[in-house]
Amino acid sequence: MSNEHLDPTNEPEDVSPENGANLEPVSPEGMPSEVDEPADEFVPSVEQPPAWSRNRLDLSPVSNAVAAVKNELRKVIIGQEEMMDLLLAALFCNGHVLIEGVPGIAKTLTAKLLAQTMHVDFSRIQFTPDLMPSDVVGTTVFNLKSSDFSFNAGPIFSNIILIDEINRAPAKTQAALFEVMEEYQVTVDGETHAMKQPFFVVATQNPIEQEGTYKLPEAQLDRFIFKINVKYPELEEEKSILRRFRNDFSLALKSNVQQVFSAAGIAECRKLVEQVEIREELLDYIASLVHLTREHPDLFLGASPRASLAILKSAKAIAAMSGRDFVTPDDIRFVAYPVLNHRIILTPEREMEGYDAKDVIEDILKKLEVPR
Repeated sequence: MSNEHLDPTNEPEDVSPENGANLEPVSPEGMPSEVDEPADEFVPSVEQPPAWSRNRLDLSPVSNAVAAVKNELRKVIIGQEEMMDLLLAALFCNGHVLIEGVPGIAKTLTAKLLAQTMHVDFSRIQFTPDLMPSDVVGTTVFNLKSSDFSFNAGPIFSNIILIDEINRAPAKTQAALFEVMEEYQVTVDGETHAMKQPFFVVATQNPIEQEGTYKLPEAQLDRFIFKINVKYPELEEEKSILRRFRNDFSLALKSNVQQVFSAAGIAECRKLVEQVEIREELLDYIASLVHLTREHPDLFLGASPRASLAILKSAKAIAAMSGRDFVTPDDIRFVAYPVLNHRIILTPEREMEGYDAKDVIEDILKKLEVPR
């Protein structure tokens, strides 16, 4: 996504005479006087936008939050704009994010700094092969003083949870996340414990290394609204990284990242995102997009209705972050890949030929007629 797509403050310049606009002088008779400057340099006054283009919602809380959080992240992070946008969109949708990429491209750092910009609780869980489910959700222990059992909450009881290297834990530990990620509650020894809002899980994994890792089951992957595939930085971005940290080996810049977002602000943004308008034709477009994944000859497994809802929610979030209170087809097309890429499975034949999920999703989007 381009920066202009998510910059609601990109307003036309004020070209009124008070602000020094280069307007053509006018003679007393009301006719333009002769001047030496070319006629094509005349700057007309800015007209008000038509009524249909004006927002019915005040989206300034969303725009201000996005700008403030990203400004703080940019104090340390260079590039990775799309990852920042998708992380915030997922937060506004009350979803969870899986970040996949090779080591050393700021996956964990970005997640930690995002939590640092918010006045909420944060916990990190390092998944390892010997991690037990009780190490994540907590356990019931016997209190000798009170002669009673009490529940000791695990690190999952927080607002923003970073699960580092999620694919290093065995299946039984990964299964401990099923209930809490979908229903925002944990059941231990028959007792249910609700999570506080916001509850936002950011998990990371390395797609290259296979030693000591466990593949995430489809049911677990389906609980992430996005899977963000993070790439290497561009050459100019890497040069900027070296210049920024040439005298800062310990990443002291991290201390400059301030809290600019609160739990109340997150709740307000979520309510605004829910109210973003989406036309009936675009709902049909989303349904057709997901339905085609179930019929595509190159796919062994298509996407579920949860994917349709994820596209709906995230498209609304992207629209609100762009300063619009209505969804466009471009919003849907932008979120289609991060929503679908971990929910579909290629046929073995296509995998052997070197195809990936992106090829199939692009093929579906090309064939599907875009609503006008």
